[in-house]
Amino acid sequence: MSTDINLKALWSQQHSVVPDIQEITAKTIAYKKQSLQKIIRANLLLLVTSAFILFIWYHYQPERITTKIGIILMVLCMLLYLVVYNSMIPLLMKTDCSTSSNQYLQQLLKLQARQLFLQTNIMNSYFILLSAGLFLYMLEYAGRMHWPAALACYVITFAWIAFNWFYVRPKTIRKQQVKLQELIGKYELLNKQLLREHQDI
Repeated sequence: MSTDINLKALWSQQHSVVPDIQEITAKTIAYKKQSLQKIIRANLLLLVTSAFILFIWYHYQPERITTKIGIILMVLCMLLYLVVYNSMIPLLMKTDCSTSSNQYLQQLLKLQARQLFLQTNIMNSYFILLSAGLFLYMLEYAGRMHWPAALACYVITFAWIAFNWFYVRPKTIRKQQVKLQELIGKYELLNKQLLREHQDI
């Protein structure tokens, strides 16, 4: 007997057997919508920030090569992050409740794997490149300050990065993982439930 069950078709035939599928579908749609909105916001924020950084380069014409390398590193890290983040869009758009239960679970698991890659490898690269870029960028301008002001500038900047790295990033990752894992768990449970009901018919 096939274990590939069309969730939408089975719901239309047996909504009394599986009363919570509407709630799960609604949560899935809400998750997709929220995820796509976050991607759009990230694109706008990072593209505007990149444009602003490039405008500073054009307008102020930094003299040192370290400043230019710093700017390039910062813009590159933002573009790298966006390329990987935007690669989640097809997975989110592809996630469709009308597919079979096994296919749908596979789509969610692929989305989870991509999310994990973004949260680990890409996020680590992002913070390393951003920190290096900021350090190099600030060398030219910090060199013109008195050492207490330059030191304070570096301390404040890297304290902000550390706060984001050690507090904001883990909190955000946990929140994202819990949401997606909860959704996957519900579909796995639903898949097993539907399979049992299907076998009993």
